[in-house]
Amino acid sequence: MSQKDVNPYPFSDTNKRYQTFDYYTRKTFGGKCARIPLDAGFSCPNKDGSRGTGGCIFCLNGSSSASGTLAEQYGEARRVAQRKWRISGFIPYLQANTNTYAPPDALRRVYEEAAALPGAVMLAVATRADCLCEDAVAELVRISKKLPVTVELGLQSTDDGTAERINRGHTFAEFVDGYRRLRAAGGRISVGFHIINGLPGETRETMIKTAADAAALSPDMMKIHLLHVLRDTPLAVLFERGEYVPMEKDEYVAVVCDQLELLPPECVIARLSGEAPEDVLVAPAWCRRKIAVMNDVDRELFRRGSWQGKDFSGTDPRREP
Repeated sequence: MSQKDVNPYPFSDTNKRYQTFDYYTRKTFGGKCARIPLDAGFSCPNKDGSRGTGGCIFCLNGSSSASGTLAEQYGEARRVAQRKWRISGFIPYLQANTNTYAPPDALRRVYEEAAALPGAVMLAVATRADCLCEDAVAELVRISKKLPVTVELGLQSTDDGTAERINRGHTFAEFVDGYRRLRAAGGRISVGFHIINGLPGETRETMIKTAADAAALSPDMMKIHLLHVLRDTPLAVLFERGEYVPMEKDEYVAVVCDQLELLPPECVIARLSGEAPEDVLVAPAWCRRKIAVMNDVDRELFRRGSWQGKDFSGTDPRREP
């Protein structure tokens, strides 16, 4: 009997014991969908002096190397995706920097252009919870009337000491305030969180607490990242000095499984490990084998007899009464 045959997790049709993004898009849109990262040219309050300068210590170029107009970026990435997979729809993903950090007219122009890209079935917008002012939220609600929107909020950690060490520029309380403001606005908006494992000074307990704190807010989606050391970042300087040591693979896999057990069962797990281009990745070397990491998570959950949400202690409002 295969792992698939004995899988107790309900939101899966494979051996995966968590809800993958692929499963979610197939059930929601009728087939596999590809996310297309885009750079709309926005800045970040943690770089321009509004909340800080220099950005987070791990950030390189706002997490994007794309160039050209949105249509050009989208067209090229779309062609690549179509060569690799049979695609039912595309998700323009405003990824680089903070995509609610601009005047309302600029946001409206970008959102309208992205939502109108050919084959788009949903729009994804990456931002910070402290950049969800009334005008920005109103623009998100407005565009969600044309296309479903997922707003991805960079949380990273719920520990304020960690936030200070990584130069995040906001507290967990500010994150919660922005998140609740977005939730209250309505519209066809789902909300995802990003958390990072292996941040400087954090223990296994700190990382697990971040997952538990996030779970209590009932996000629709989670992305769990490994902290990568990228060249030309303050984190790379710490690494070179021996003042930062990345997580080992076995340690990371164990923490991820602990976190999955605490998250709401219905939450979509859009990522279990980050990716970095070879030309900028400094460490850890093992993260280059992304599929191996995901397979190790599958094996560990099977070994434990566990699955996503097994130890979830809250009440998810999406669950049927």
